[in-house]
Amino acid sequence: MVNGKDELARSFRWVSQSQDEVSSFCFLFCCWRAICCSSCELTNIIITVEKEECGLCKSINTTWCAGYCYTQDPVYKDPAKSNIQKTCTFKEPTYETVKVPGCAHHADSLYMYPVASECHCGKCDSDSTDCTVQGLGPSHCSFSEIKE
Repeated sequence: MVNGKDELARSFRWVSQSQDEVSSFCFLFCCWRAICCSSCELTNIIITVEKEECGLCKSINTTWCAGYCYTQDPVYKDPAKSNIQKTCTFKEPTYETVKVPGCAHHADSLYMYPVASECHCGKCDSDSTDCTVQGLGPSHCSFSEIKE
């Protein structure tokens, strides 16, 4: 005859083991989802271009990089080790040109803008990118916008 306490203990071990397996599966699934499904990739965006001397803005379609990159922000900052936060950024952009409407005849109406063709996780290049936490955004316009 099986003791009731032994049966209860066996049942508890089975439930505990099942919960551990479910927790492990959930953790691994979340890791897979974060790495595989939300990676750094090309995306279509609309940016607004403007030139001060023209006084108007124009919205254009282009491609840019978006997504998530693995990074760390350690509590203890080691001064001997550089701490580079990786961000989703372009490898080598190409540049296209658009004519901004409303420019006076003597003003340069051409505007060059970057187009990403390949993305990766790396250091943000502040020479060509707004690396701030919260910039103006790609659709900010200081003037009247031309709709086409």
